[in-house]
Amino acid sequence: MGTASTTPILYSVMAADPAAHLFEASCTVQDPSPAGQRFLMPAWIPGSYKIREFARNIVQIEACSGGRRMELVKLDKHTWQCAPCDGPLTLRYQVYAWELSVRSAHLDQQHGFFNGTSLFLLPVGKETAPCIVDIRPPAGEVRGNWRIATTLPRKGAAPYRFGTYQAQNYQELIDHPVEMGEFTLATFEAGGVPHDVAITGRHRTDLERLCRDLQQICERHVELFGALPRMERYLFLVMVTGDGYGGLEHRSSTALLCSRGDLPRRGMAGTSEGYRRLLGLCSHEYFHLWNVKRITPAALSPCDLTRENHTRQLWAFEGITSYYDDLALCRTGIISAQESLELLAQTVTRLLRCGGRHKQSLAESSFDAWTRFYLQDENSPNTIVSYYTKGALLALALDLTIRLSSNGSRSLDHLMRELWKRFGEEPRGVPEGAIEKLASDIAGTDLEEFFSRYLYGTEDLPLEELLPRFGVEFTLRRACSVDDKGGTATRDPRHTRTVLGATYTGHEGMVRLATLFDGGAARSAGLASGDLICALDNLRVTPSGLERLLDCYRPGETVTVHAFRNDELHQFELTLQEAPMDTCQLILSDGANETIRARRSAWLEGGFGKPVQE
Repeated sequence: MGTASTTPILYSVMAADPAAHLFEASCTVQDPSPAGQRFLMPAWIPGSYKIREFARNIVQIEACSGGRRMELVKLDKHTWQCAPCDGPLTLRYQVYAWELSVRSAHLDQQHGFFNGTSLFLLPVGKETAPCIVDIRPPAGEVRGNWRIATTLPRKGAAPYRFGTYQAQNYQELIDHPVEMGEFTLATFEAGGVPHDVAITGRHRTDLERLCRDLQQICERHVELFGALPRMERYLFLVMVTGDGYGGLEHRSSTALLCSRGDLPRRGMAGTSEGYRRLLGLCSHEYFHLWNVKRITPAALSPCDLTRENHTRQLWAFEGITSYYDDLALCRTGIISAQESLELLAQTVTRLLRCGGRHKQSLAESSFDAWTRFYLQDENSPNTIVSYYTKGALLALALDLTIRLSSNGSRSLDHLMRELWKRFGEEPRGVPEGAIEKLASDIAGTDLEEFFSRYLYGTEDLPLEELLPRFGVEFTLRRACSVDDKGGTATRDPRHTRTVLGATYTGHEGMVRLATLFDGGAARSAGLASGDLICALDNLRVTPSGLERLLDCYRPGETVTVHAFRNDELHQFELTLQEAPMDTCQLILSDGANETIRARRSAWLEGGFGKPVQE
């Protein structure tokens, strides 16, 4: 890190050529290093643990000082050094922006979006210097009624207008994404702070309902932690596409990508599956205001933007957040308790269908996020486990365990509030192992064995034993179809169903194998990922017809499979298997006694209540 500096770094950004997807940016250092100022572009963006090499999008760069061009040498994949000069020193560069995601930058004639990690060079040694940013509109007719949506503090710019903005340092500068273009704007208040929703793209949203539901979710999270972090306002940046999905947290905003059909329409009754998914995403990113943005792993506090930053704690920062995102929908009444259990059952099902859970621990999954979770291949389900999925279920198991150990006087809610008080209100990194120790303190019992088995080991979580003690029936069944995600069965689950032991997609009218599961029929027969199945027992196979064809056979029968591998036709003998018992169903128990119902209510309704009397 650099030494403290009061001389600001000056930046400018302009949508120079929207049709060519080019931003033009500049970075001016008024007091460059006498040895020759170095600049670097971040290799990754906080919140998404993968090296993305944003420097690869710089298509042209030059340096100048005192009206003359300076020598600029590239030292490595993301670092440049300028020849010594007295300053001011300005780098001007163009950035290609054609990735429609929440992690990078995108520009066309309709809108522009960027994260600071994609556009702002960091002058090495000036990390703590204040930053001033001039965000300029595109020239010509494309400008139209374009506005700016960002939570970057204004310095002269009018609200939602192009102009000058500021940040206390580089880390703050890159933590405020920017949307420019024509967008719909709505506002509500939560925790005494204005919350804005800016929606870009064509849509027909019931803004009143969206704001009402988001307000309930935000207020619920504020209640859990006791207070909002210090901020003037919060911003949901929503980019609407035909089939988008994704979110990334920031210190006072979130960037979201959603499908047009997921937004609530005027007159829509109930909560559709798509809208429920969108609200869960918003809930997830908002919870990160505390859990990640302020309560942060020590390994990421501060983070090094040039390389991987390993921690074994992502299970807590992403997994616990994933647990609370849908739970908040239940606690606000947006969805029912049974709907909440449906979502939970689908999460359990995803985990059970991941053979890698027996090979990689949750702590290892966290540590290996950079090289395994974010760089998955066709065999990944057999070798890794998601710290989102298993992390959420470990959070559930931990929550229920704490409630039982403390006779209902403590819960995961108390753990999160204590983490906020100790590590978030005045941010300091959470050391490895600190969350596990604090959980034992909150529970009033030693949880070392719990974490040894389920966090650092690969044992299946004890949900089948825990959930019935909260009035929830836990049942495993066979999938009813290839589209069965878990929850309520779509047909009689006793139906005998044969399977290949593989996932697949369609390709030119044939079935392309994707993941072949360990011990599955396809792998045992010698088939491989990428093989194109064209016939089964001399009958043509199509993606839409495979399920019906397999229903004509019984488990244990052997069939002849013809498949292309590369451009050669091969024949395999495949013994069909019965669908495994890997699909979870959770139901509220009607027979639960008063104590169990009270325990269940305290869990699903939330709050810091009194002990449940046995």
